[in-house]
Amino acid sequence: MLAGKHIALGITGSIAAYKAALILRELKKQGARVTVVMTRHAQEFIPPLTLEVLSEEPVLLDTFGQQMPRLQHINLAQQADLLLVAPATANIIGKFAQGIADDFLSTLYLALKIPVLVAPAMNKNMWAHPAVQDNINILTKRGVDIIAPVVGELACGVEGAGRLADI
Repeated sequence: MLAGKHIALGITGSIAAYKAALILRELKKQGARVTVVMTRHAQEFIPPLTLEVLSEEPVLLDTFGQQMPRLQHINLAQQADLLLVAPATANIIGKFAQGIADDFLSTLYLALKIPVLVAPAMNKNMWAHPAVQDNINILTKRGVDIIAPVVGELACGVEGAGRLADI
């Protein structure tokens, strides 16, 4: 199903970022080429080297860093078949909904003409907040597919909706 497809995997600063390694392995197992794009805060939860080894590709971290040419977000937007953001924080959801492009991932999103899947993960109160729900509705109206979080034990120790959906 995914053989030969190029997936851009966006990872944001959530405790669920460690699950991105499992998602990446599954995508690779299904034959996809995966390019990982990490926000600065995602790097606090999982090291880029882990994802670089698993993806066998350079991990994209910064729009203006030394590691890649400045137009790499445009190059990736033209090459990828799908953007999957997992986990997606309230912050990145808000940036996508409001057109804010202040990091590699949010800039990439604005340059895309391909399907986008967003898998939120956050505290149940954050997920239920009207601002987050408004941003989810904006993205849905624009054609972004949302993989809704599931009910379960959250990192903060409470039960509720906000847990990253299973692979």
